[in-house]
Amino acid sequence: MKLGSVTYNMFKDTDLPTTIQLADKLGLAALELRTTHRHGVEPTLSKPERAEVKQRFAAAKVRLLSYGTVCEFQSADHGVVMQQVKDCKAFVELARDTGALGVKVRPNGYVTGLPEATTNRQIGEAMRECGEYAKQYGVHIWMEVHGRGTQEPKNCRTIMEAANHPNVGICWNSNPTDVVAGGVASNFELLRPWIRNVHINELWNGYPYRELFGLLKAMNYQGYTLAEIQDNPQIERFMQYYKALWTELSK
Repeated sequence: MKLGSVTYNMFKDTDLPTTIQLADKLGLAALELRTTHRHGVEPTLSKPERAEVKQRFAAAKVRLLSYGTVCEFQSADHGVVMQQVKDCKAFVELARDTGALGVKVRPNGYVTGLPEATTNRQIGEAMRECGEYAKQYGVHIWMEVHGRGTQEPKNCRTIMEAANHPNVGICWNSNPTDVVAGGVASNFELLRPWIRNVHINELWNGYPYRELFGLLKAMNYQGYTLAEIQDNPQIERFMQYYKALWTELSK
């Protein structure tokens, strides 16, 4: 496993050159760039600007792993869902042009007027469409385990079964709901076939990270664990402590 970071909220106020420079200095292996943040890597970039982003990462040690989008597909309005699919495809094209491997999407809870089973199927089908589009570019769609109700592992599994596409996987999100209804090991097993990326958060908060890292090792996970943590005015100093604790917990 390798330690990386999302740019939400850490790095949210740094431009792209500074973010890459700090990540390199800290020895981070990968970054997931969150949409709307100061680095400004968005689908609105021109072809030359996309090429520049790709070159910046090619010249660095840190990898541009993925884009942290807010694309979500649970709306009861079909038109809204289709626009979200379109937005996701735009990020897929951005990933293709900049050398990123994945696009992170999310369910964001169940909505009034749409049964849970219908919502799960709708989200899965939307992700399958995105995954099929992404396949031609070698890009993957990763669904974050997220949202009230939708973040429950049993519901995420149902969504993934509805998606049923090799380019669609799970981004484990280290939620409090992972440790109920059977505990981390049981819930991890529900989603294990689809786990392609991992978000972690504050390593001191009581979540059983040593157990999680052991489960990841047992499945021979060789991907990234991306820190999704609050901003700190002393980014470099704080992240050095974070990395030291991650190293101890992941032994």
